[in-house]
Amino acid sequence: MTKVAFIGAGSVEFTRNVVTDLCGFTALHGQLDLMLHDIDEERLGYAEALVRRINQQTGAGARVGSSLDRQAAVEGADYVINEIQVGGYRATRTDFDIPARYGVRQTISDTIGVGGVFRGLRTIPVLMAIGEDLAKVAPDAYLLNYSNPMAMLPWAVYAGTPFARVVGMCHSVRDTHRFLAGVAGLPVSEVDFLTAGFNHQAFVLRFEHDGTDLYPRLHAAIDADPQLRRRVRVEIFRRFGYFPTESSEHGAEYVPWFMRHDDEIEHFRIPVGEYLRRSERNLDEYGETRRELESGGPLTLTPTSELASEFIHAHQTGAAREIYLNVRNDGLISNLPAECCVEVPAVVDASGPHPQPVGALPPQLAALNRTFLNVVELTVRAVLDGDRRHVHQAVLLDPNAAAVLTTRQAEAMCDELLAAHGELIPAALRQPRRPPC
Repeated sequence: MTKVAFIGAGSVEFTRNVVTDLCGFTALHGQLDLMLHDIDEERLGYAEALVRRINQQTGAGARVGSSLDRQAAVEGADYVINEIQVGGYRATRTDFDIPARYGVRQTISDTIGVGGVFRGLRTIPVLMAIGEDLAKVAPDAYLLNYSNPMAMLPWAVYAGTPFARVVGMCHSVRDTHRFLAGVAGLPVSEVDFLTAGFNHQAFVLRFEHDGTDLYPRLHAAIDADPQLRRRVRVEIFRRFGYFPTESSEHGAEYVPWFMRHDDEIEHFRIPVGEYLRRSERNLDEYGETRRELESGGPLTLTPTSELASEFIHAHQTGAAREIYLNVRNDGLISNLPAECCVEVPAVVDASGPHPQPVGALPPQLAALNRTFLNVVELTVRAVLDGDRRHVHQAVLLDPNAAAVLTTRQAEAMCDELLAAHGELIPAALRQPRRPPC
């Protein structure tokens, strides 16, 4: 049996997508052992009921179980899929509300920025604890991480625990490739892409069809469409020469030029507070799934080509496929630090993932990435070193926050957030800082 453990399985819509895909692979029928874990007993119960129904409807012949004990759930696993959100909606609300009182506007707030830093501080310790568990009870497993902030979490696991078989997974590269192929009027399968950088700030380095550069076609489409020019990611492309992988609402808060200006927010249609609305919709989706399960009727099962299921299928069957993964750099991108976590193409086959070297990024892209990296690295180091000063420094160096706050305001805001999140923050970081010199 191939054991797949889900951490945070109470995120039922995500669990539904991955399990539907896994159970849809006939090559895996009769081979899957699906073990679910969550800290919320009610959500875990619904997740288990959901997975049992999917297994029954697809005839996958999987073994299904659940446990509130995380280490027991992952013991002997071949794959561990992480989908947690530490602190849930309440913590996310705090990440938006307190900075808003200081004048800091955010859209998604899960990557860098003030919200990304504090989500990292809450989540890194849990990911490290999972890494410690796996080193003890499932050392040969792959930890497939979906949680944000992606550039921080795998880095903390491979730098701070004995466990190194961790990769990050995100849809942003795949979705960007589909978008660009659509603008070019071509099937995505016919377009040759090469993309690299950090998760949520990677760039399409090669965009070709039969050896012909498609960037001139993209420029022409943008010149002909005023609405395309009202997207942040298109503005970044026009200024830096390569198309970014992240959506405009995400990308707006990684740089200093948009969020502080009312006219830019209006012009580029930036949805301030967007993640709060998405979180509320997710709560509604959970309620809909509960009602669907309780109705007793057949579930609507739609394959989604989730990256984790594709990774597992490729590794188990040897049917190699390319998947963009977040992994330790180690020279894959030669002008970024070796220890950071980068997003690059990888071939996954029976022997595992094989990240592909990219070489040096164009200097302007590496410069943007290094600005992004400052916040990521200081947040990781804050947890690994137990140094509260790094929390303040990460926010002081964050482009969006720095465009709005003075040094004193930034530190006061961080102190308020550290206090508000309480025990979700590592104990070493909850201690009051020393007075400034």
